Amino acid sequence: MGNADLRTLAVIEDVPFEELEGDAVAVDAHNWLYKYLTTTVQWTREDVYTTSGGVEVANLVGIVQGLPKFLENDLTPVFVWDGGVTELKDEEIEQRREQRERYEAELEEAREAGEAVEAARLEARTQRLTDTIHETSRDLLDHLGVPQVEAPAEGEAQAAHMARVDDDIDYAGSDDYDCLLLGAPVTLRQLTSKGAPERMDFDATLQKHDLTWEQLVDVGILCGTDFNDGLTGYGPKTALSAIHEHGDLWGVLDAEGEHVEFADRIRELFLNPDVTDDYDVRLEVSPDLGAAREFVVDEWEVDAEEVERGFSRIEEAVTQTGLDQWT
Repeated sequence: MGNADLRTLAVIEDVPFEELEGDAVAVDAHNWLYKYLTTTVQWTREDVYTTSGGVEVANLVGIVQGLPKFLENDLTPVFVWDGGVTELKDEEIEQRREQRERYEAELEEAREAGEAVEAARLEARTQRLTDTIHETSRDLLDHLGVPQVEAPAEGEAQAAHMARVDDDIDYAGSDDYDCLLLGAPVTLRQLTSKGAPERMDFDATLQKHDLTWEQLVDVGILCGTDFNDGLTGYGPKTALSAIHEHGDLWGVLDAEGEHVEFADRIRELFLNPDVTDDYDVRLEVSPDLGAAREFVVDEWEVDAEEVERGFSRIEEAVTQTGLDQWT
């Protein structure tokens, strides 16, 4: 999920990692890993990310490169994986498939024209989380001793729920703004980027705009979500003004003579998503680095030089955290 229009309404500020030390974040695993596949891991050397059998495993490089950012700042990640996807999201999935096909056509043209840089950029944009990527990512995180949770439906909804009701989880972690609509009290964004992350505050957003949670969801639906197109002419400011004037989504639709298909169900997907409390995780990372290296380098043929720095950073971070506990 993701509604970029919400950024203009959300209360967001940069937060230094020093303020996050000792905390835990429920990370939308699909969102985090996809960012590494499409932006952070650069497809300039195909041999680094592809096995001799042609299987793409850039996810393994992304995990080894990305995990140290958490551990070096004593921020414990709990990776939350998607379960089933609601049928209302079928249209969004189809749009993404069509977009990927356009990128693939452009990629072929760039290759034929010998445009290496453009081809590398498009190669990243055509990546998708295959069954192999899902399986090997879970296996590698197991070797690295990173806690994981399987969501019954959307991983982002589960992460938001955990941040809201689990006293041991301090934040949801996702770059999607729909964490606001899902009621995550505090969301950490930009966890795959250089520099400090962003902190998005749910209660502060409601207070700033004098909204209830339900009304915030209504604003999102008017702008458009992964489950529906927004009303023509409705950006965040117009939607906010309309909700203030008419009270809720139904008041706006009645006043405008408009209709949003499945509006009741879409509202419920944000206010009462399919989530679970049936999980048990230990909030610590205890890697078996020997097994992790063997898995990445020997079993999946990733160049050892591409991941050694990441493994060394993980080892140093875990060692330092252990020492800090005794000081």
